Amino acid sequence: MSILNPNIENYLAKNIKDICGSDYHNDKTNHCAHFVSHVMGYSFGYTCKNETGKGTTGAAIRVHELFSRCPKVGLWKDKPAKDKTCLAFVTAASNVKLGTKTILNVKRKHVGIYKDGNIYHYSNTKDKVVKQTPDEFSTHYRGTNITVYFGTLPNAVTAVKKPA
Repeated sequence: MSILNPNIENYLAKNIKDICGSDYHNDKTNHCAHFVSHVMGYSFGYTCKNETGKGTTGAAIRVHELFSRCPKVGLWKDKPAKDKTCLAFVTAASNVKLGTKTILNVKRKHVGIYKDGNIYHYSNTKDKVVKQTPDEFSTHYRGTNITVYFGTLPNAVTAVKKPA
């Protein structure tokens, strides 16, 4: 089971270079899945260590790989009320196939960690970790078919957490 770092608030305003021990921190790169994976200990799939060859343990860097590893996914509006911690994804509805737990590997997709009413995610425009309400997170992209999804927490393969 994946365990959320209880000090998630300590990540707020941090740049990815303060989180990643594999030296994968180009500000022109999307780091939303990268941030989530460092916090949650997800080292499956393609990782920051695969990208740079540096560090001891890498963190997953692809949103679609996180989505497919969630034991259960669904529309945000259908998220069980008892789920106080899960992953939150936002993209166009046409990019998602819930039955196969698939998000197309397109540019406009984003992920964060939902915990107790807020979503913590890496803002690629601000180059830092931010906290938003689900309503704020739902406006991450413009468009009529932009949809928010939940994913129950995948199992962590190894711990890759850095900041406390």
